[in-house]
Amino acid sequence: MRATSPPDSKHALDLDGLRTPDITLWTAHDGPHLVGCAALKHHDPTTAEIKSMRTATTAQRRGVATTLLQHLITQARHRHYTDLYLETGTADYFAPARALYQRFGFRTCPPFAHYQPDPHSTHMHLTL
Repeated sequence: MRATSPPDSKHALDLDGLRTPDITLWTAHDGPHLVGCAALKHHDPTTAEIKSMRTATTAQRRGVATTLLQHLITQARHRHYTDLYLETGTADYFAPARALYQRFGFRTCPPFAHYQPDPHSTHMHLTL
């Protein structure tokens, strides 16, 4: 995200951020190759946030992101969350991600949790 977002608008987690107890990370593989990852961040008993959803450039347009998002939604429901949120960028680079989330029923919403209004951020919500 360093190359696509202004320094004060980066909300992606680094490796240490993904190692906290409130984060569960899943990876997708094609044989021995890592092709994607996605994480859920626990906020409270009814609320979670999608974090660090990425697809390798070599695996784009192969359904990796769709599979990961389906898995995250299933896991969120299994954990009895009622609200699933995410933050993504507003730049054209993030348009495919926003379109994917919209296809799954996510809608734009005001900033949530610790986020503040930011012209470089889109906040989205899905009621589970």
